[in-house]
Amino acid sequence: MEPDTITMSQQELQRLPVIEAVRVRRMTQGAAAECLGLSERQIRRLQDRLQQEGPQGLRHRGRGRPSNHRYPDQLRQRVLALMRARYPDFGPTLACEQLAARHRIGLSDETLRHWMRHAGLWAGRRQPRPHRQWRERKACCGEMVQVDGSHHAWLERRGPILVLMGYIDDATNRVFARFYDYEGTLPALDSFARYAKRYGLPQSVYVDRHTTYRSPGRRTLEDELAGRARPQSQFERALSELGVQVIPAYSPQAKGRIERLFGTFQDRLVKELRLAQVSTRDDANRFLARYLPTYNRRFRRVPVNPTDLHRPFPAGTAWQRILAIRERHALRNDNTVQHATKTYLLEESWNGHRPTTLHAEERLDGKLYLLDGKRTLRYREVQERPRVVLPPPRPPSHRRVRIIPAADHPWRQFEYAQKLKQFKKRTVLSWRKPDISTLA
Repeated sequence: MEPDTITMSQQELQRLPVIEAVRVRRMTQGAAAECLGLSERQIRRLQDRLQQEGPQGLRHRGRGRPSNHRYPDQLRQRVLALMRARYPDFGPTLACEQLAARHRIGLSDETLRHWMRHAGLWAGRRQPRPHRQWRERKACCGEMVQVDGSHHAWLERRGPILVLMGYIDDATNRVFARFYDYEGTLPALDSFARYAKRYGLPQSVYVDRHTTYRSPGRRTLEDELAGRARPQSQFERALSELGVQVIPAYSPQAKGRIERLFGTFQDRLVKELRLAQVSTRDDANRFLARYLPTYNRRFRRVPVNPTDLHRPFPAGTAWQRILAIRERHALRNDNTVQHATKTYLLEESWNGHRPTTLHAEERLDGKLYLLDGKRTLRYREVQERPRVVLPPPRPPSHRRVRIIPAADHPWRQFEYAQKLKQFKKRTVLSWRKPDISTLA
């Protein structure tokens, strides 16, 4: 910078002609104070500084000097050392939370982002996204809940690969989640039962077209008689009996709230589980029970309409039959039923009426129930279905001997047969016994 160059802000440049006018008495101090939004006392200070130092006297005294409110260099070095040692893949926002909770270091996320950027620990991750049509949030809590499962190495290498079944309310961003070994019908039904017990039955759920939620089968005669355009999955059938509408999404962006939630959890929750040294599914679910209330208090939104549209969960045990895998099987003549590659023998005596089909219900408690209507049947599993032993064939009473005519037998002589046929035609009206020797 050249020695005659004076660096001033736009505000300081605007003050220069006004203070100069006060100095040469072309403007009063009161008018200058009203024009610049300052006090008359400050106008007098600026006038004295302009007279003593010239235009550079109007510059801020702190320009080019370190701030009096800056953090000590020792604290900065300590924070950067912690970031390199314990939080190398943490973002500034999550790192600030961990520094405050675990090390009692209070920083703003922007300060830490500035330090990390200058130290080469953060480069930013924002990328331009394609335009999507915006959908307004639902107005009431419980009007729609977005549901999905996230396959991820949540426990990294400390434990098994788990699936996080997540629920997020569209109006309030309230989150419910639980870990399972896989994404299937039983985990979907179990997680929905836990959500409904805690918050109630929502009006609708927004899901993708995974086979857990949408059946890939073809329309059957039973579907046609029921007026369904396609077959229902077990999840759809159970929720329809509870009066909950299942809405399919045709793109991940359509259910963006649950997708963004999984993106946040795959960053934040993975690191929280790592810091807590969680290595099993049960410990992960217990950690979630403590983590989600704090998360919801921080990120929950206030709905436009305060009305809660959740309906009460069914009382008693009726819901256990609804939230179950229900299939229909044929009852064989030997009183056995085939279900899921296993054979079960019924220990029931039929008094007159013997059903041809039974219902098998695999409930959330892991038990299998065989039902004839509302009647629960007793059964036991058989390891191998008994084989029917047929009696040996009875030997014939006498042996038939096959007789083969000789080569010169009359049956084998075609010409002889033709002559005999002509002779019978000529002598059909004769009473005499034909002389067969003349035919030779």
